[in-house]
Amino acid sequence: MAEYSELSVLIVDPNPGMRGSLHNMLNQSGITKIDYAVSSGTAIRQLAKKPFDIVLCEYDLGNGSGENNGQDGQQLLEDLRHHKLIAPSTIFIMLTSEGVYSKVIGAAELTPTDYVLKPFTVDALLQRLRKAVERREVFLPIHQLVELGSVRKAIGECGIAEEKNPRYAIDFARLRAELLVSVDELADAEVVYQVILMNRPIAWAHLGMARCQFGQQKYIEAQETLQELLVHNPKFMAAYDLLARTHEAMGQQEAAKKILEDAVAISPNMVRRLRHLGEVAFETGDVGVAEKAFKQVVAKAKYSEFRDPEDHVKLVKTLVKKGDAHQASGVIRDMERSLRGSANVEACRAIAAGLLQEMTGNISGAAAELATAVNAVGASRGLSTGLKIGLVHSCLNVKLDQQASDLMLNLMNDTESGVSMDDAVQVFEKAGRHDLAAGMGEQIKLQVDELIAHASEQRGQGDLRAAVDTLNAALRKAPVNMSLLPAATSAILKQLDDLGWEVPLAEQCAYLLERMRKIDPTHPSLEALQAQYSHTQRKYGIATTA
Repeated sequence: MAEYSELSVLIVDPNPGMRGSLHNMLNQSGITKIDYAVSSGTAIRQLAKKPFDIVLCEYDLGNGSGENNGQDGQQLLEDLRHHKLIAPSTIFIMLTSEGVYSKVIGAAELTPTDYVLKPFTVDALLQRLRKAVERREVFLPIHQLVELGSVRKAIGECGIAEEKNPRYAIDFARLRAELLVSVDELADAEVVYQVILMNRPIAWAHLGMARCQFGQQKYIEAQETLQELLVHNPKFMAAYDLLARTHEAMGQQEAAKKILEDAVAISPNMVRRLRHLGEVAFETGDVGVAEKAFKQVVAKAKYSEFRDPEDHVKLVKTLVKKGDAHQASGVIRDMERSLRGSANVEACRAIAAGLLQEMTGNISGAAAELATAVNAVGASRGLSTGLKIGLVHSCLNVKLDQQASDLMLNLMNDTESGVSMDDAVQVFEKAGRHDLAAGMGEQIKLQVDELIAHASEQRGQGDLRAAVDTLNAALRKAPVNMSLLPAATSAILKQLDDLGWEVPLAEQCAYLLERMRKIDPTHPSLEALQAQYSHTQRKYGIATTA
């Protein structure tokens, strides 16, 4: 099996005897590029340094004492996939006993390439490896296109591969649907899943179709699809998560909480689900469920390389709402003791401490901690928008008006935050601070006007693409501004007319025209812009309906 000599393998197993045995088995297949990890943490650090073609992972990553002193193999796989530390083409094989397999397979969040049940022979392992490598080679060209950013080409190649490889046709159809979702072509992806389901009632296809329906805001259809899926597959855990989010989107928070509680009862170790349950429970006022969920999140995440200090803030916030200053203080001490120092940790510590100080009536102490938090947020990376908006509210509660305004303006200017002008103004309006809302609106209006003027200069200088980019940046700040929408639409039409038809840009133009029509159907620019769009379509031979 010399053809496997270039493959690299990471063995993840705490047992030195098993690592040695696996090494010998791999050597018999010609594989010599072998590294080891003795725990989930060391595996993550290894994979962060370099990629591996194959990961052989023991499910039970404990030290043999029977204590829960770390993650299991399934939790490791979920972390690796969620944080994109392994490529889609990486072969991940789980090694497990038959008893564990029967419990894990039904509730697995993300499935490995294959399971190998212990005890196994050299021939059994090599047969599974051979099968996995053969499959990997078939799909590798598609994965390489995706890695190069050629997603649309990869979608086309999936269609061709379905015809050429009937053995893997359904897998290529699945990949094609997932890639369509990645470029937001949800209606087309939904059709792919429907075709798959016409032939076989596969659980993942039902879930994929529901995700497409959810993404298109067809919430009732998504709900029906997921409920049907769970009737036939009551342990298909990802369906519970999406069903909960569907209920949330429909304003049914209590129903969402019940779905998540049912899911946690079946599969209690998924940190992201426990976190979601805690958030929904807190929102519905169920402090008991929120406290229990967040305590589990903090405890289980202790063994992860991806510990999030925001989890401690959520637990403190829940304990403060409960009125339990003693426990809240203990959580803050644990955060200080157990998390490595960083701007993120300092921001979270100060926010939590500010909440506790406010609860105990020490307003000056709370203000001092929250001012520290605002400064730390400025140096932080990756803190959530929700945490920052919560900090804005906390600042308003202790009269740190300037810090609240500055923080909200920074959120507005952060393209990753998803906070628009309307969102920012509404935060202050809901807090009863119309004065700050008006001031925020004025600051944002000035920024938008400056961007429109800058785009006009760029357009006048012939740099049409730069003008469109500038106006798109402005749209992220003020997506329903009726000075901005016509300017952005006009700039896109000018680029399409002068530089050629580009489908994504044309789709954006049509979307902006429709948005203008919904906001103000009598807007004086609308008719002329629509006529210009139709003219450009005809110029490039794009079919139009009468």
